[in-house]
Amino acid sequence: MKSKLVAWVATVLVVGELLLVFLSWLLSATMTEGVRSLLSGEGIRWMASHITQMLLSPLLAWMILCAMSAGCLVRSGLLQTLRHRESYRHRLAFRITVVVLIVRAGVLLLLTAVPHAVLLSATGSLWPSPFSDALIPALALVLFLLSMCYGVIAHSFTSVADITDSLAWGLSKAAPLILLYVLGIQFFASVRFVFA
Repeated sequence: MKSKLVAWVATVLVVGELLLVFLSWLLSATMTEGVRSLLSGEGIRWMASHITQMLLSPLLAWMILCAMSAGCLVRSGLLQTLRHRESYRHRLAFRITVVVLIVRAGVLLLLTAVPHAVLLSATGSLWPSPFSDALIPALALVLFLLSMCYGVIAHSFTSVADITDSLAWGLSKAAPLILLYVLGIQFFASVRFVFA
């Protein structure tokens, strides 16, 4: 993301939060029904005791996992190989990666498609079920596994440090989105508290 856009959106969210604090105080001072002030004792206690609960959500975990997997995908060179396979090593790495993908898809089918499969719900459906709960993390893990496999065989990754660096690189690229998530979820939760 462009840093100016991130800065602009972050500023809007912070100013919105400050305006909400002032508006909640103003409306509660005028005895408006159904409005709670963020500056009251109740509001301050709510903010202090719920900050962690506001931030913890599947969306944050999904963002982190997807960012790490995307970093590994980009740094492995697999995307470039999809466009053009240069050498024998890259073609071999791509073929082995496809075999790993097919094996992983087969394992997933065994865990979901057979009767009484482990990842089905108690009623035998896929939605909602343990499968649907773990879909995004599982896809991120598959992307990481494929990228790591390709990178090791193609010599894009020559050490464990290269792999961990690619994961950290993905997180660094997603840092602006995580910042906007933190500010946005705080603003959203504050609006719900004030007007609930």
